[in-house]
Amino acid sequence: MHRDIQTDKWVAVCNLEDIVPNTGVCALLNDEQVAVFHVDDGGPRVFAIDNYDPNSEASVLSRGLVGSLGERIVVASPIYKQHFDLQTGECLEAPEHSVGTYPTRIDGGKVWVGL
Repeated sequence: MHRDIQTDKWVAVCNLEDIVPNTGVCALLNDEQVAVFHVDDGGPRVFAIDNYDPNSEASVLSRGLVGSLGERIVVASPIYKQHFDLQTGECLEAPEHSVGTYPTRIDGGKVWVGL
């Protein structure tokens, strides 16, 4: 459920250094909570998914634990521990509860999310 990657509107969320590597923060973009993650596995990368966890019905994904399952970079929800793929938004344990993703980039030391 990836949002339009050819977006014309990018929003600077914060400086990359404001997000501790391999953790996330929550940003409010167009009245939507977005979980933004800084993954450093040989070079900094950023990912953004919906912050709302449909399994627990709470906006908590930005507070989850970042890791990997095989080749997939995931965040584990802090409530029921389901894993969400940071590239696709897929919930590995319950695909029907997958979340949306947003295009991201790092430019000028800032984290940008596409709307």
